[in-house]
Amino acid sequence: MFEEIVSGWVLAIEIVGALIMILGAGFALVAAVPTMRRADTRGTTYERLRRTVGRAILLGLEVLIIADIIRTILVDQTPQSVVVLGGIVAIRIALSFSLEVEIDGVWPWAKWRVADTPPQDSQGE
Repeated sequence: MFEEIVSGWVLAIEIVGALIMILGAGFALVAAVPTMRRADTRGTTYERLRRTVGRAILLGLEVLIIADIIRTILVDQTPQSVVVLGGIVAIRIALSFSLEVEIDGVWPWAKWRVADTPPQDSQGE
């Protein structure tokens, strides 16, 4: 009975994680359409779209990791499930890390260096 309840909650959390990614990407695309139509913002639209979709994916992955941790701790407490969880978390962390670098364009530990420099105009003005 307990395992069924927890499995139901884990499934709900996984659905929320997937919805975050799907809806986040959808909202990002819808928000990008007006800026694509304007000539003065068209050049930066793609970068903003990539950044917004990447953030939605990162948030969705974090929620999915939560579901995996709950499942392993409360339902499937075997050494094999812990090893599988470790592998899943390691893969998702690597994916999250690479997405964050791609979104921000800088290593996470070097953000302070970039924060001190003014942003450069992508159109060369």
